[in-house]
Amino acid sequence: MRYFPIFMDIQKRPVLVVGGGEVACRKIDMLLQADADITVIAPSIKSYLARYVEEDKITYHKGFYHRNLLDSKYVQVWATTDNSELNHQVYKDAHDAGILVNVVDDTAHCDFITPSMVNRGRVQVAISSGGSSPVLIRIIREQLETQLSTKIAMLADFCADKRNMVKQRFATVDERRKFWELFLRSPEIETLMTRNELEHAFTRYLSNEIKVSSERNWIEYHQETEMLTLKSLRLMQQAEWVIYFNDCPPEFVELCRRDAERITVQSEQEIADYLEQADKEQIRVTILIKKGHLISNSQLQAYLSNDIYVQTL
Repeated sequence: MRYFPIFMDIQKRPVLVVGGGEVACRKIDMLLQADADITVIAPSIKSYLARYVEEDKITYHKGFYHRNLLDSKYVQVWATTDNSELNHQVYKDAHDAGILVNVVDDTAHCDFITPSMVNRGRVQVAISSGGSSPVLIRIIREQLETQLSTKIAMLADFCADKRNMVKQRFATVDERRKFWELFLRSPEIETLMTRNELEHAFTRYLSNEIKVSSERNWIEYHQETEMLTLKSLRLMQQAEWVIYFNDCPPEFVELCRRDAERITVQSEQEIADYLEQADKEQIRVTILIKKGHLISNSQLQAYLSNDIYVQTL
């Protein structure tokens, strides 16, 4: 992984854009969506940006860029001119000042790059190939645009409004997580179209008691992650612990829930010990097992008779 994925909060924070052409217009539109405090330096700017200046949405310094204009207060610098020599000078100056810099369409001179985005209000999906294949990323984005309902924006706003109410209703993090999983995974969510309908469904689920209990799911894997079933992927995303032998390929582990605790073991007895602890602490566990592995431990065999075991395709 060449680039570390991160969402940076630049609301009301100062950002410098060098250049006032078409490229600057595109980047400034994006920065305005994040409510950044934008300063533009250029001898001239497009009329499109001039309207932003008149509306006090951006600050414009008319003139050529020079090092003294680069203040350490800036959290980002964007070089958007068609002069590569000038862009590289901006890159060098920003580096010397310890400021993150992006030279547009020049990944060799970027501390960060901007991904392709699918926006659903508060929900943002970012896709990147590290600049290696823009066409592939565009195709992936088109696929996601068709699969992600525009209703997601309404759901995200609704959940944000109800977070404190859920915190007051349920004392523990596990109970809150379970509530949101039950509510958001409920079949009726797919059919609800208005805020009022969401309110009614939310009230019903909020009145129910949430029982946190241990759960064991055995997921069999083979050679390729694509051979996992949809049920496997769903269960892997619900796990609080993920237990696996040290020869389990990392790509299978990475498909599990991001905040789940990863536990590597070297024997079946270690698995049995962890499962016993999980029972006591009411923890949901996923155990990744290689296809063809025969369980010989009697305690694990007893667990398996009552657990969910999902075979690979």
